Amino acid sequence: MYLLPPEEENNSRLYHYSVMKPKKVVVIGGGAAGFFGAISCARFNPEAEIMLLEKSNKFLSKVKVSGGGRCNVTNGSFDINLLLKGYPRGAKALKYTFQRFSVKDTIEWFESRGVELKQEEDGRIFPKSDNSQTIIDCLIREALVMGVRLMQGFGTKSIRKDENGGFSIQLFGGESLHCDEILVATGGHSNKEAYQWLKDLGHEIKDPVPSLFTFNVPDSPFRDLQGISVPLAKVRITGSKLEETGPVLITHWGLSGPAVLKLSAWGARQLAQEQYRFIAHVNWISGNEESLRATLSDIKLLHPKKTVVGHSFFNLPRRLWERLCELSDIPTGLRWADLPKKNMNKLLENLLRSEFCVKGKTTFKEEFVTCGGVSLDSIDIHTMESKTCPGLFFAGEILDIDGITGGYNFQAAWSTGFVAGKSIAEK
Repeated sequence: MYLLPPEEENNSRLYHYSVMKPKKVVVIGGGAAGFFGAISCARFNPEAEIMLLEKSNKFLSKVKVSGGGRCNVTNGSFDINLLLKGYPRGAKALKYTFQRFSVKDTIEWFESRGVELKQEEDGRIFPKSDNSQTIIDCLIREALVMGVRLMQGFGTKSIRKDENGGFSIQLFGGESLHCDEILVATGGHSNKEAYQWLKDLGHEIKDPVPSLFTFNVPDSPFRDLQGISVPLAKVRITGSKLEETGPVLITHWGLSGPAVLKLSAWGARQLAQEQYRFIAHVNWISGNEESLRATLSDIKLLHPKKTVVGHSFFNLPRRLWERLCELSDIPTGLRWADLPKKNMNKLLENLLRSEFCVKGKTTFKEEFVTCGGVSLDSIDIHTMESKTCPGLFFAGEILDIDGITGGYNFQAAWSTGFVAGKSIAEK
């Protein structure tokens, strides 16, 4: 299945093709980076003949499911140095890329095409429609207006450099395509073999491992509290420097929420080496031991007749507080004045260091992100062109670039796609 530009646009372009002999460009991958790269190329070289290939029967499928179906377009970190702190891998290379196409540019790009955006308190930016289809429709519409030919159900099997400087692309259906330049934007893959065709062209491949995943805790004493969240908690991996603060969500399989997801991104390689078996501690109040001990003593003095289980004074969800008291062996009717030191110490420990034995991971919804891919040493970051195979460009998650949750991965896709597309157009 394929889509073509409007007939009059197509006829006009055919006239130019016959006169100008435009360059032929193939974009492999119908995701965010692929679409943005194709649109960018068409913008800076209107005469280019651009074909976008998507192996599945759906364009922009990851855009569709992102942000719970709302599409977290970008992050409101307008300062580049602040934005770069959201990338466990690739930050240094992205600095130049973001100077070429920034968060502000992303917002202006979509809003100038009729997509109203909004920024939420945590910095994430979404379409005001709260519907990812708004972003999908905008990208497809813009691609068609710019004359990009959109092809579904065309998977790439291999690429070969031709003697004349162009490329031959072998498709899984048996067809062959010939073009002058190629933009590879196929996204991340969990299987290293999926990168073999790029390795054969001389590119170094960093072993792919998952990023942005939740923690499986099959023996968690909190499993029946699924759905309860704490807005500001601290999660730490024992035996490491890995630590993140933010919202934590209790699930029926373990732990999730932004703090856990950020931790999974920063610790992607280390946690993979540990086969996702490790100990995590959760500090439910983000405080330190000294101040908490003083607070508990003050509560005993100021509220002696109140029951411990019935009055937490820590603004935690009621059911979570009750479970923490239960784990500290505090009976329901016990008053603060009568709380033994031994039980107070247990309560302090459970508030500051609830222990979770993690035994595995779960992909965060359908928003799979990969740490690894084509090494940044294999490309010229100023153009996104391959150093070993001139005429071949890259954009998006196929590269060894990944961000934490919050719109960072899409911003990297828009920016690398923009730079790659412009570089192809001007080559």
